[in-house]
Amino acid sequence: MPKYNRISFEEREEISRLITLDFGVRDIARNLNRSASTISREIKRSWAGKSNYRAVQSQKNAERKSRSRRKGKIKLDLNAKLQSVVRKKLKDFWSPEQIAIYLKKTYECKSMHISKESIYTYIYVLPRGELRNELSQQLRDKHLKRRVRGRSAVGQQSNLEDMISIEERPAEVADRTIPGHWEGDLIIGDWKKQSALGTLVERTTRTTILVPLKSKKAEEVRKAFAKEILKLPKQMRLTLTYDQGREMAQHKLFTKETKMQVYFAHPKSPWERGSNENTNRLIRDFFPKGTDFSQVSRREIKRVQNLLNERPRKTLGFRTPFEAMSELLH
Repeated sequence: MPKYNRISFEEREEISRLITLDFGVRDIARNLNRSASTISREIKRSWAGKSNYRAVQSQKNAERKSRSRRKGKIKLDLNAKLQSVVRKKLKDFWSPEQIAIYLKKTYECKSMHISKESIYTYIYVLPRGELRNELSQQLRDKHLKRRVRGRSAVGQQSNLEDMISIEERPAEVADRTIPGHWEGDLIIGDWKKQSALGTLVERTTRTTILVPLKSKKAEEVRKAFAKEILKLPKQMRLTLTYDQGREMAQHKLFTKETKMQVYFAHPKSPWERGSNENTNRLIRDFFPKGTDFSQVSRREIKRVQNLLNERPRKTLGFRTPFEAMSELLH
């Protein structure tokens, strides 16, 4: 049985125009490739009679009735399994768009498919209370202010010895054509700024490595970063782009140990390590400002690392970083 398509506003405008030209119901139906009974019902529903039929008013009536039909029929309320999956992904800080794509790729049954708009609607139509607050906190902030990308910082002198500037970095790094190029940073923990977490992000696949640290001292950072990097296949250890923080003061020894050349971004230029900066925002969902990383176990840090790498990313065509990395290594 063919699917019925509801009359559109454009069709209602055409009905109104043809009525003005004194067309009969059957003639209008033929012009719109509709049945005469459909046109007849449409005119009767307007309550104004054929001679007073108006497209705009009829469209408003139809939209009001449509809202009434949908009232209380939220898909997630009617499907417990779908609701469970969506809530779990939201609590893992997946965006509604990522969830919608995941469901479409994972489940053949259309009852397990839902649009990102429907997920947003579900959250915001919930009654005020703990569940609404909990779920709404997982949504990404779409309107963060950006820092001004001025040029004043470029050319400032660094206090790191033998630093190689990002300006000398190979072109292949910038265009992300070859994997194995990483960006690094520290996320500062407690309010006294005594603890920190190391972060490494591969530019092509967005694979993330979280590095537990005992302190922010240069020796500790070098050893901890090198330990994680040396677990990677040789072809995935090409370069590291970092800011000019003192924790990377032993960069020459790091390069000797890992064979990875370190390049340094200009001062106050976080956009030069954009993948790392964006990932740090995601990490803050799990470890908010004020977190004392000395009290967070390595197991918990690696659990968050896996959650990030198992999350589909729009920039990867909704593949996960793990999937993108696996494709490159096989």
